[in-house]
Amino acid sequence: MNSGHRNRGDSDNSGRRARSASAVAGGRSARRRGRVVRGRRLLAWVAGSLGLVLVAGCGGAFYVYRHFNRNISSVKVQVGDESERPQATNDALNLLVIGTDSRVGLGREYGDEGSTGHADTTLLFHISRDRSNATVVSIPRDLMVTVPECRSGSRRIPGEARAMFNTSLGQDGRDPGCTWKTVEKLTGVRINHFMMVNFEAVKSLSTAVGGVEVCAATAIDDPYSHLKMAAGRHVVQGEEALAFVRTRHAVGLGGDLTRIPLQQQFISSMIRKMKSSDTLTSPAKLWSLADAATKALTVDSALNDVNRLKDLVLDISRVNTRNITFTTVPVLDDPTDNNRLVLKPGDAQQLFAMIAADRSLTEAAQQQTPASPTPAPTPSPSPLDAGEVRVTVRNGTGTPGQAGRAASVLRAKGFTSAVIGSNTDARQASSVSYPAGQEDRARAVAAALGLPATAVRAAGRDGLLVVLGADFVGAGVPSAVPTEAPKDLQRVRADDTNVCASKFK
Repeated sequence: MNSGHRNRGDSDNSGRRARSASAVAGGRSARRRGRVVRGRRLLAWVAGSLGLVLVAGCGGAFYVYRHFNRNISSVKVQVGDESERPQATNDALNLLVIGTDSRVGLGREYGDEGSTGHADTTLLFHISRDRSNATVVSIPRDLMVTVPECRSGSRRIPGEARAMFNTSLGQDGRDPGCTWKTVEKLTGVRINHFMMVNFEAVKSLSTAVGGVEVCAATAIDDPYSHLKMAAGRHVVQGEEALAFVRTRHAVGLGGDLTRIPLQQQFISSMIRKMKSSDTLTSPAKLWSLADAATKALTVDSALNDVNRLKDLVLDISRVNTRNITFTTVPVLDDPTDNNRLVLKPGDAQQLFAMIAADRSLTEAAQQQTPASPTPAPTPSPSPLDAGEVRVTVRNGTGTPGQAGRAASVLRAKGFTSAVIGSNTDARQASSVSYPAGQEDRARAVAAALGLPATAVRAAGRDGLLVVLGADFVGAGVPSAVPTEAPKDLQRVRADDTNVCASKFK
């Protein structure tokens, strides 16, 4: 984006009183080409506004930059010790999109009046490293999870071993950083940025693009969301758009799992509308969309500048709509409370592992981007050195006895000081953390246990710490990444115009 607006006046030397006809024509042509180029740049700027419907591009003039920059709100999140976070996957991008039930700015009876907003609608938006595809995972608000201890400003907020996912935001003063930590702990996927919006965003963005087409397979009459809709296709905006994404009682089984596919249908349609020529060639729609989106957003402090936001959404917009797949975390009814959900064992971990390893859910072949260079293997230390290495093994697999078996394997391979530590909450990815100067020994420990080199990470503690995750299949057995999605996984493709709200199961 240009940092300033250039004068469009004639740049000829005022002392020259005459020109040839061809020179005049050439000057006019150049000015026309300049306007076309600037126009294309503006459209390219705004075409990057596909950050999952929540971001819109802005113009290039400085006053426009200032206007949109002032619209953006940001939060400085604290996501904890680096050694406890999942490993990054090369250049893949993971964006956490949080829709809150805050009633700020609303005149209707929506949302949670007694809270600044809970995590009502949460999407993990994974963009592949080669930008050929994207996977968008909906996390149900009623899912029972472990909410880790987190910090909001200088305040420490205790964690909960079992809580509804939506309480990871708003409850006890939790900020988006707490939701961020909860999702990383739940999925084993490293988050890069977050974006948060409230109900008002659905109203303002759908209005800015002139309405979004949705489809109902049967008539809907929901007194809770105030939605009355005949069967068939409709173009919704404002209050009606909000009612559509909120409805659940009059469709399907009436729960959150019914509402999620409606939201996925709406977002897919919004993406298609934003990419349409009808939007991109309308200056009025572009301005309204950019203004509405930047006002609706709260982002992490790394995105608190419209230039950074622009770069992010331009990167996201490279993904073709047909290669964006929406899905929902595989879940089951909570056996202790049928109004709550729990992860479906095996299937949920399989989906999370695919995302963490940058495996696509679309049929499109990923571009053959050269892999990051893998460090040359480091020879194992001599038996004497290995015996002096302090290694603590903690079990985060959820399967009893794994830490003991792993420690036994390490001791048999010369790491005689390997000991068993306390169990930790289940994790998706194993790790070997090391203090300064012991990376070679950490790699040797990882190799001995069959863990990949990407499991090795620096940490500021004494000795080596091994945390076994759900990917740990046995000491010395290489961990395998799933290549196929779980059977019967719910999916919606962003280019599918035939999806209708019906009795989802």
